[in-house]
Amino acid sequence: MTSPTPARTWRGIHAELTRRINDGVWRPGELVPNEAELAEEFGCARATVNRAMRELAETGRVDRKRKAGTRVALHPSARVVLDIPVIRREVEARGASWHYSLILREEGPAPLALTARLGLAQDAPMLHLACLHYADAQPFLHEDRWINIAAVPGLLDTDFSVENANEWLIRNAPYTGGDIAFSALAAGAELAALLEAAEGAALFTLDRTTWNGEVPITSVRLSYAPGYRMHTRI
Repeated sequence: MTSPTPARTWRGIHAELTRRINDGVWRPGELVPNEAELAEEFGCARATVNRAMRELAETGRVDRKRKAGTRVALHPSARVVLDIPVIRREVEARGASWHYSLILREEGPAPLALTARLGLAQDAPMLHLACLHYADAQPFLHEDRWINIAAVPGLLDTDFSVENANEWLIRNAPYTGGDIAFSALAAGAELAALLEAAEGAALFTLDRTTWNGEVPITSVRLSYAPGYRMHTRI
């Protein structure tokens, strides 16, 4: 027996579908109702159900196959969730003194590849920031960030030569999710000079995009100086 219909948001629907799986209402391997049926049950748009089902699929709770429907996963996988760290605190936790320098601030459209990935119009107004974070007197990381101006009230009134975007966005731009990619990229001449590294040195690089619902907030690339190691827990 199911519980009363939850709030008609994708998060409310996601919570109810998760409950049904956890409580065994839907057993592993069982076919679950399709999106149209669930939309009718919850009294919402099918797109809202689709958003909730995509989240369940991304966390490994269900298996979705085209034309074969959606089934409760037989072997649910775990998803690693990482919080967005405050760079200043990360530096200070290493026993160093943090400071930061704004290198670039400009308004205008982002590269086509980025706007396409974010689902924005090619001419969408964006704020581009580049800065360098230091640990004591040594470069710690280079931050290259694009921010969706339309999604963040008060953005253009902020002096990012004084306030760093990392902390300002955490306080002022709520997000519901995002994606993170890690890689080792060779330092080009300009980036190598900024990070006081050899040209071509392998840099630990983090690319992160955050969203508030379906609205993209920011896309940032963090390139760390050589020798950086990430520590996290599972």
